[in-house]
Amino acid sequence: MKGIVTKSTGSWYTVCKENGDRLDCRLKGKFRIKGIKSTNPVAVGDAVNFDYEDGKDTGVIHEILERKNYIIRKSVNLSKQTHIIAANIDIAFLLVTIDNPPTFTGFIDRFLATAEAYNITTVILFNKLDIYADEELDKLAELDAVYTDIGYKCIAISATKNIGIDEVKELMKNKTTMFSGHSGVGKTTLINAIEPTLDLKTKEVSKQHKQGMHTTTFAEMFELSFGGFIIDTPGIKGFGVVDFEPEQITDYFPEFFKLKSSCKFNNCMHINEPKCAIKDALETGEIAASRYNSYLQMVEGDEEHYRVDIYS
Repeated sequence: MKGIVTKSTGSWYTVCKENGDRLDCRLKGKFRIKGIKSTNPVAVGDAVNFDYEDGKDTGVIHEILERKNYIIRKSVNLSKQTHIIAANIDIAFLLVTIDNPPTFTGFIDRFLATAEAYNITTVILFNKLDIYADEELDKLAELDAVYTDIGYKCIAISATKNIGIDEVKELMKNKTTMFSGHSGVGKTTLINAIEPTLDLKTKEVSKQHKQGMHTTTFAEMFELSFGGFIIDTPGIKGFGVVDFEPEQITDYFPEFFKLKSSCKFNNCMHINEPKCAIKDALETGEIAASRYNSYLQMVEGDEEHYRVDIYS
């Protein structure tokens, strides 16, 4: 039998059958995907084949069908393993907040590069528009300009004041979409604004540390009344990229990729080489300094600087 994984708790998976009914399933034996050392071999959004367990109201997943795409990051506690956040995504919405909590450009750029590598369209949502003073609004406008110029769709929203929600809903119609970002950026509040009948639990951001407190413990997919599905994911502090060779990273920065053929050397790493089109574009402002700094940190394998505000 076929179904879609709608919830993962680590050991059990909720599978939505073709008739719409839900079934709790486990994995059959040691389940590994070829070439991926993942802490969670089955992810929300996966299409799977399963069988009922004899004499039980549960099932066993025995096959993952081919994925259209997936988004993955380094596991928080196991540096050599990875964590698949979700699979078969039409659009990933990255929620960004200027403050309360702050989202830094290093984190944004790592997420975007990973989405580029796995062929996932990303839309940036600048949330909490209603609480910002002029300084935060100016920074929001600068970031919006940086990412819009690259080609990313950016929308300024307020999940609590219903600003920009209709535009987001229009993009979500009849699509499988995912919300991601730090804890406290308003993912769950936004889902409640989009689909109030879900009435998901939310928590406040810690005023002392300006960090969100986890509300969503496990990734879960919800059906939308206007067509499509939304995957809510746990808040993530950092986004460690997976299996990027240094010479590949340019390809995941669209504005770099457009220019790299104009560099003097085919194997230019855009660091110390002469007549580098990307460094020239950096000098003229065609490439943002924050993006170039993110690129350097990824090339150098620096996994800690996603917490550093390299934009200021």
